[in-house]
Amino acid sequence: MAETKTLSQFKSRLAGGGARPNLFEVTIPSFPSSITDAWGNGEQSEAGTFKFLCKAAILPASTISEIPVPFRGRTLKVAGDREFAPWTVSIINDEDFQLRTAFERWANVISKLDDATGVTNPSSYMTDAYVQQLGRGAERFSTTNEGGESAVLRTYKFYDIFPTDISAIDLSYDTTNDYETFEVTFQIQYFTIGDSLESTGGNANEVQIR
Repeated sequence: MAETKTLSQFKSRLAGGGARPNLFEVTIPSFPSSITDAWGNGEQSEAGTFKFLCKAAILPASTISEIPVPFRGRTLKVAGDREFAPWTVSIINDEDFQLRTAFERWANVISKLDDATGVTNPSSYMTDAYVQQLGRGAERFSTTNEGGESAVLRTYKFYDIFPTDISAIDLSYDTTNDYETFEVTFQIQYFTIGDSLESTGGNANEVQIR
């Protein structure tokens, strides 16, 4: 027979009150050298603005394909290769179009609008990015509510990303009480999962792999 569960038992299992989907930070700490050259001295300004105006992202799915092997009317499924899906972020468009312009220039370095030429060395247009899941307290399972800091619960590092799609921005007289947003889709080579060293005094850009 099934064991009866109580609210008290459920509370003891809901560590930290549950992770919140609106507590996160997305970072592109450094942009490719060819993009930086095009922006002049704006790299740090763009990176800092991106932290605030990136309004949505995803913690990536983990997908391992299967290889079906037929045998006497049945199918044995064995593990295949891991696949890495594109990564998409949603960005608030500010009035100076700072980030919109930045990503359009990034895409233009890869493939120019007028003649389809572009840089050919992958290191010239690829960079890394991070998504950090934040907690509500200054540490995991915090028992105090002092505020001011958020623990980094999990960090996903995306390696060698580059944009392949910058979405349209819909304009309409009918749209009120809203602001413009657009999405950027990146191709990624792979990602790693771990804990940020930020909370232990290390380099915030490093990741410990579990």
